[in-house]
Amino acid sequence: MDRTDTSAWITYLRNDSLLQPLWDSLRLNYSDYLRSPLFPIVLTISSYFIICLPYLICDIMGDRWAWVQQFKIQPNHRPTASTLLHCASVTLYNHVFLVFPASVAQWAWRPPVDLPERAPTLLELIAGVIGNLLLFDFQYFIWHLLHHRIRWLYVTFHAIHHNYSSPFALATQCLGGWELVTVGFWTTLNPMILRCHLLTTWAFMVLHVYVSIEDHCGYDFPWSTSRVIPFGIYGGPSKHDVHHQKPNTNFAPHFSHWDKIFGTHADFSFCTPVK
Repeated sequence: MDRTDTSAWITYLRNDSLLQPLWDSLRLNYSDYLRSPLFPIVLTISSYFIICLPYLICDIMGDRWAWVQQFKIQPNHRPTASTLLHCASVTLYNHVFLVFPASVAQWAWRPPVDLPERAPTLLELIAGVIGNLLLFDFQYFIWHLLHHRIRWLYVTFHAIHHNYSSPFALATQCLGGWELVTVGFWTTLNPMILRCHLLTTWAFMVLHVYVSIEDHCGYDFPWSTSRVIPFGIYGGPSKHDVHHQKPNTNFAPHFSHWDKIFGTHADFSFCTPVK
């Protein structure tokens, strides 16, 4: 790609009008819904179960879909109906009794947000999403590392997430209340710190849900994010699967650089699947 092509791409990404029709449609037709403090909760929880569904179907079909099972990281382990029901119930419980009341309380003291007239440029949206992922990656790496190194924190707050050494999609949000609140706090606060447009914030939230589920899905498909992003920059499902088998490795939720810097990085080749 020469300089002319590069300049053309930059100009395209900076084009103010690319996302404006979409934003105008949302802002003018769904303003009351989008301004509600409950909208991010509805967006993330609905995205969560919708994105989990294809992986859930793969687990249910099992060997009947041999072309899918070739990508199973631990092919001898599939979630049972009781484990799926347990994880779904924990997720719903946390959202109904923790996240929802917090959102209602926020609604009581914080007025609905104003929707800006201008949409972000595509470059602003992409940069904002990447910036949020990188910031969250650092925050959760430190939080995760401490909760594994300090036994009281692990037993009290994080152990529930390690009930399964072979992760699956619905285990993504099988979390203790403290962890869910912490993750939700950063996911909400970080776009404010980076002063992101609301459309960028919502795009980040949905993408964050997707990559978190992908990390836990138990499958390493050819289109997995870790295979799309080159040079081993991104961790992906295989790396996080190692973490559930060897809990003192691979603490970062998305990227690989913090684990490499702190000496906690491990590849799947160093891990023997649990039998």
